[in-house]
Amino acid sequence: MEFEILLPMMDATHESLTDEAIARQVVQGDVDAFEILLRRYQNYVLKIASKHVPPAQVEDVTQNAFIRAYTSLPTFKHTSSFKSWLSAVAVRTCYDFWRKQYRLKEIPESSLSEEQRQWLQTTLASDSQYIFQHRVDMEHARETLEWALNRLSAEDRMVVELVYLEELSGKEAAKLLGWSVANVKVRAFRARKKLQKLLSEVLDSNGITKRS
Repeated sequence: MEFEILLPMMDATHESLTDEAIARQVVQGDVDAFEILLRRYQNYVLKIASKHVPPAQVEDVTQNAFIRAYTSLPTFKHTSSFKSWLSAVAVRTCYDFWRKQYRLKEIPESSLSEEQRQWLQTTLASDSQYIFQHRVDMEHARETLEWALNRLSAEDRMVVELVYLEELSGKEAAKLLGWSVANVKVRAFRARKKLQKLLSEVLDSNGITKRS
């Protein structure tokens, strides 16, 4: 079954049902009812995808997430909310996107601009807790971070974004990714060290040294 992002309205009886009730109907054979869940959560999933994949890929990844949710719906155990379950599906779809990109070697190569290098020098020098203790809102900061994230594995990239950028707990990130909490904590620590080394090497290679 293929889904369009924009769908027609269904009758009010369906609209009044809870997410969980609709999920049960879909599993029992009322496949059209899934349109209600798609319409309720399309913006929510779009927002998740926009945090983790390039802008040009957000709609495709969102659609793939809903297709994955539909085919996986029989595994929804109703022990948590449908929204929580869908969040995990969306995050894992983003993770699979990056796994594919790295496997196909489609990550674009680029170099840091002088402005990005200067921002990086200031940031690494000013805070021993490193850049991920704070939100990355500045244009140079986001571009610099994206450059660095493109040089991590798909696993490292996702855990950095969830733990350090979205500031989720190890338990929350583990639930979304389907990993153990211990695995998330170890990988987050190692990924942060990899990024710190990578960005420091960029400074060194350009003749820029960190201030003491």
